[in-house]
Amino acid sequence: MTYAKLQKVNMKIALEIDRLTKIYEGRVNALDGVDLEVKDGVIFALLGPNGSGKTTLMRVLTTQFRPTSGVARAFGHDVVREDAQVRKIIGYVPQEMSVWTDITGFENLLIYAKIYGVSSSSRNKCIQDALQSMGLEEVEGKLVKKYSGGMIRRLEIACALLVKPRILFLDEPTLGLDPSARKAVWENLMSFKKEYGTTVFFNTHYMDEADLYSDEVAIINKGKIVKFGTASDLKRSLHSEIISFLLADDQTGMGRLFRSNVLDRIKALNLVDDAVVHGTVLDVTVEDGEVALPAIMELLNCEGVKLKRVKATNPTLDDVFLKYAGMRQQRNQSGYHHGPN
Repeated sequence: MTYAKLQKVNMKIALEIDRLTKIYEGRVNALDGVDLEVKDGVIFALLGPNGSGKTTLMRVLTTQFRPTSGVARAFGHDVVREDAQVRKIIGYVPQEMSVWTDITGFENLLIYAKIYGVSSSSRNKCIQDALQSMGLEEVEGKLVKKYSGGMIRRLEIACALLVKPRILFLDEPTLGLDPSARKAVWENLMSFKKEYGTTVFFNTHYMDEADLYSDEVAIINKGKIVKFGTASDLKRSLHSEIISFLLADDQTGMGRLFRSNVLDRIKALNLVDDAVVHGTVLDVTVEDGEVALPAIMELLNCEGVKLKRVKATNPTLDDVFLKYAGMRQQRNQSGYHHGPN
């Protein structure tokens, strides 16, 4: 029976989090009663603005921080009372660089293998498995300082995979990497997860990664989980469409829009939920684009606002993030979202 079939038959809970609270210096609620369950074998994305509690939650789950109150368990093991047992079944890759650049990739893995207590008899096989999992076999003998940024990140993940953890925690796994390097990291991660059934728990600012690779998503804001579900479920929860109008960048477009208070009048339409201008793009959020578009077009035409292009799109994960975490994402002139930096 394949892993996928076994997973359906016997779905276990990898992480159980119950009313978890973390208060710093008696004042700041970094975590404020977090309740969450993460199933075994899934890829789980945690999204949230800076300071929302993402990293604090991950550090509690990886036994680095003690919570103020509440309970968190990894496969039934309490992360506080059974922290040593938890550390045996998890891997963790922080944002900060966690490998040495003046030695080779193989030597880094050898050091980590000794730290993790991998027996000398199985050490070489574990290292080769980790190298293969991250596609680094051909550069294992090169100094890490000669690696690209993407290769360094894959080496860091390889170090965490040495013990084939049941849960892999990744803090901003592709931060600062170019698109091709990001894709390579995720392709290798997906292959490892498929082979070993590892649960992957990651946080990110890249909405496209959460949308493409995660099975489930949670959004955290001000220490609370404000939304949970699959990426598709979260997008459907908005019950809205976005109509993007590319305005003429002159007196008949942008100038007329603001000079005649057209933006405020669009917002006042019963069919419109919100209207925002990004550069020369007017984004109008509506519940039913087919019904709302004629009314908006009539208003713009009556006021002499000239357009270059009109485009209707369904909500993206960026829009979900905007609504539930209160963070505005930037758009380019074609109406597509860019994730935050």
